[in-house]
Amino acid sequence: MGRAFQNRKESMAKTAAAKTKVYSKYGREIYVCAKAGGVDPNSNLSLRNMIDRAKKDQVPTHVIDKALDKAKGGGGEDYSPARYEGFGPGNCMVIVECLTDNPNRSYGDVRGVFTKNKSKIGTQGTVSHMFDHCAIFSFAGEDEEAVLEALMEADVDVTDIESEDGHITVFAPHTDYAKTRQALQDTFEGVDFDTDEIQFLPQTTTAIAGDDVAQFEKFIDMLNDLEDVQNVYHNAELPEEH
Repeated sequence: MGRAFQNRKESMAKTAAAKTKVYSKYGREIYVCAKAGGVDPNSNLSLRNMIDRAKKDQVPTHVIDKALDKAKGGGGEDYSPARYEGFGPGNCMVIVECLTDNPNRSYGDVRGVFTKNKSKIGTQGTVSHMFDHCAIFSFAGEDEEAVLEALMEADVDVTDIESEDGHITVFAPHTDYAKTRQALQDTFEGVDFDTDEIQFLPQTTTAIAGDDVAQFEKFIDMLNDLEDVQNVYHNAELPEEH
């Protein structure tokens, strides 16, 4: 678990600079959450969690307020989630998550990136069965037993707990995201999550080498530059000296 998670974190760090649309990404997610469950964060837990994550990523208040105002107005775009899967450079497995008001455009854009990078987009389920859909939380702490006890009491079906360098990482099924988050907050007052999200974690990794490394990075950057793309998950393992 941890190794795959670490690869994902390092990969994200490398592509974070290319993700110039972070405000737009959060704006869409907040809008969708608010439209689905109401604009009051006190009664809409998903919205409250999303706003907390946006603030942590230093999204300005005006961006959050604009998304809420848009949802309050009742009109505006009707975004829906779309997921695309396939094989990227070096035959690595890739999952692309979008929020879009035009699925045909999204599919065309994503397919175009695959095609331009000698990659192959597949149908739903092509590679997702080789990933675990997990809720992941990491925070400062060392008492694994206390964490496990709190989660078991909250009836969370914990997948894994890791403790390393004064940090604890909890992996749970994505369906237990809200329950896990609440249990940790209730048990550890003032807990500050370093990671608080739902991810696709690969069950195996594919080593990328030679010319495929540059092609892979170009591929990821092009996907992240697409307006509708929210997250890109993969099982590529890049050379350490890279």
